[in-house]
Amino acid sequence: MTGTRGRLGTLDSMPAETTGRRVALLTLGCARNEVDSEELAARLAAEGWRVDGDASGSPDVVVVNTCGFVAAAKQESIDTLLAAADSGAKVVATGCLAERYGRELADSLPEADAVLGFDHYPDISARLAAVLAGETIPAHAPRDRRTLLPLTPVDRAGGAGVVVPGHLTVDDRTPAHLRTVLRRRLDRGPVAPLKLASGCDRRCAFCAIPSFRGSFVSRPPDEVLAEAEWLAAQGVRELFLVSENSTSYGKDLGDPRLLERLLPQLAAVPGVARVRVSYLQPAETRPGLVEAIATTPGVAPYFDLSFQHASEPVLRRMRRFGSTGRFLELLASARALAPDAGARSNVIVGFPGETRADVAELVRFLEAARLDAVGVFAYSDEDGTEAAGLPGKVRADTVARRYEKLGALVEELCAQRAEERVGSVVQVLVETVAGDRAEGRAAHQGPEDGSTTLALGGVPVEPGDLVRARVTGTDGVDLVAAAEAP
Repeated sequence: MTGTRGRLGTLDSMPAETTGRRVALLTLGCARNEVDSEELAARLAAEGWRVDGDASGSPDVVVVNTCGFVAAAKQESIDTLLAAADSGAKVVATGCLAERYGRELADSLPEADAVLGFDHYPDISARLAAVLAGETIPAHAPRDRRTLLPLTPVDRAGGAGVVVPGHLTVDDRTPAHLRTVLRRRLDRGPVAPLKLASGCDRRCAFCAIPSFRGSFVSRPPDEVLAEAEWLAAQGVRELFLVSENSTSYGKDLGDPRLLERLLPQLAAVPGVARVRVSYLQPAETRPGLVEAIATTPGVAPYFDLSFQHASEPVLRRMRRFGSTGRFLELLASARALAPDAGARSNVIVGFPGETRADVAELVRFLEAARLDAVGVFAYSDEDGTEAAGLPGKVRADTVARRYEKLGALVEELCAQRAEERVGSVVQVLVETVAGDRAEGRAAHQGPEDGSTTLALGGVPVEPGDLVRARVTGTDGVDLVAAAEAP
């Protein structure tokens, strides 16, 4: 998010909210958007706004942090904006859809009182005040954000090594009270996303994200550590590390192994029970990083690997690398170090030029991979991407048929993988408690997987507790387990 390098102060140092202006922040899309919303909430609270994470309570303004990733996400964003307009409050569109389409979105959606881009975030309070005053704010003009930053590590870091001007190195652990954090939590649960970086330097043919999120920029390690300590002080027990490509962390700071050194420090933050890394690019997942994730105490042995396909011809057209054999070797290397490691991925079906043989290869990979969770996406053209202009488009009815086939297959395969865990012992981070039923996630289950573990038993627990439990059964991809006394 634009402006994340300029910290405004900790939540504790912010002025108390007034009883006047109220703003509801509705967040759609990924965990990265959740962090953006909480940074917006901090800015607004600092200016005296009363901030809520939902639209109840008759807010003066509803800000919708939109998603612009795929067609379904875009439609959900538009529907949410229209529903907000029906509430009688002023409505402001922010986030990826707003950044990506700007004036085009404003023209097609007159129900929105303003469409703000990322560059509006630093003075979001003034923008919302202007909307309340009835002023017209011109929608921003979208631009390719990849052109806004230098691309070489030396240019970004100001020199070799991991030292960034004005920041600390990963080994310089400044006390938390000397650091500042720009964030206000909208969700009080024990799990929270922590952003490692913004943007992406890869050029996957199907993906428009780099054009509106910009080039990859790592947050300095001291910033990440400061925010981790702040989150722990807010009661967070699991840190969910997010970015567009976590395997690139540190490359623009001159150290591609920075994440491997940062993980143990994050796991050592007082109060943190577990650290989880999301969105690993298989082609960049080095053996050292696999080892760090699989063996570092306090780090979940969880591999969120973005395979996207397994057929080499399709992967090459996607501007990606790998194959069934290489992907299976990567999974095997993780499981050799952590036999119960979790593995999650996404795949796309119907990419231009995909043949029945390509689909068969993807099926072969999925049947061999033993993944805990798989998201299946049906390909559709995205504005401004290379794939939109590729020949060999697959017929829409064929894409739909392949999507249904793969969706049913991964549902069955992931349920089988869950059954393999019956009899094992898992550590469940409790998120909700109702009577003697505690629900949460084991180490192999990520917040975006859609699977949970229900721990039954007479062991008294509270949200945030890490509970040892033995798996006794499954319900699809969900586990049922018996909690054991410490």
